[in-house]
Amino acid sequence: MEHIFPFSTFWPFYAVFSVGVGAVLFLSLRTFSARPHEVSIREATVSALGWFCFAMLFNVFLYFFTRAYLGSDEELARVMLQKSTPDELARRTALEFLSGYLVEKSLAVDNLFVFLVIFRFFSVPQQYQHRVLFYGLFGAIALRAIFIGMGAVVMDIPWVIVLFGLFLIWQGISVMRGKEPEIHPEKNRVLRLLNRFLPVSKGLDGDRFFTRENGKRLVTPLFITLIFIEITDIMFAFDSVPAIFGLTKEPLVVFTSNIFAVIDLRALYFLLAAFVSRFHYLSMGLSFVLIFIGSKMAILDPLMGEKVPTELSLVVVLGLITGSIVLSLVKPPAKQEGGAA
Repeated sequence: MEHIFPFSTFWPFYAVFSVGVGAVLFLSLRTFSARPHEVSIREATVSALGWFCFAMLFNVFLYFFTRAYLGSDEELARVMLQKSTPDELARRTALEFLSGYLVEKSLAVDNLFVFLVIFRFFSVPQQYQHRVLFYGLFGAIALRAIFIGMGAVVMDIPWVIVLFGLFLIWQGISVMRGKEPEIHPEKNRVLRLLNRFLPVSKGLDGDRFFTRENGKRLVTPLFITLIFIEITDIMFAFDSVPAIFGLTKEPLVVFTSNIFAVIDLRALYFLLAAFVSRFHYLSMGLSFVLIFIGSKMAILDPLMGEKVPTELSLVVVLGLITGSIVLSLVKPPAKQEGGAA
């Protein structure tokens, strides 16, 4: 399958994007770490809105860049524009970015609950949680790049697409039945292994990942927390990355939408952590999103002989997520209803 933005040609774009995002994250982290403190709702909201606006501006840039690039490359245009104009293909690319951003951000909401469990288990004060989450982003960007690079290769094989589609359907059914993967730090073999081979200090040393006790260099529980945050990213990437490839085959769109969504959600962590438990039907909505995208990959696209229109996919995904949130607000949990009675 031909890509508009093959990695072999556009690797400088990936590099500049990654370095640029990393630099902004590093500067924001340095500014925040100058005075560790609990993140206020206002700070979390401003940060999340800032990254959201950044993502939407990038999407506008992607639209104009795609249109101009297709218009300047006659050979690529002949291959890609069989039934489309440069404007139509650029609009589809922008919609695919928006769809991927929305899906990744929605699926990553589950991470919030796992983050809460991990922070509570290691007794990490809230003023240090921001540092762990944002240092974890650098690892998340590297891991997603590897996953997406592998996916860009295998997703050109038809039977692999069907296999991943069936996997997403199975994952969606598992979520619907309440069988999502769980992390129990006290039972985790990785933690036991780390405790055997890594000298860990008995307590925190402020916001440091490393410390010294009696002249010996040790890692702090904050560093172990960071490792568990990365493990969580790997687990959830197995769902989210194939899901976005179900909406677009462009690695550049998958990578950029994925990174923006992960960063934005972590910025929102301190705000959403207090309210996400109220959306008790959100998991049900996300399960239907996974089933829809899996069905699209394994059944609908092959039957139609072409991709389900991006506009339709976006409407379905947005409708399922919005519907589950509205239903959560309209219909409280059964326990609340019983208590009210």
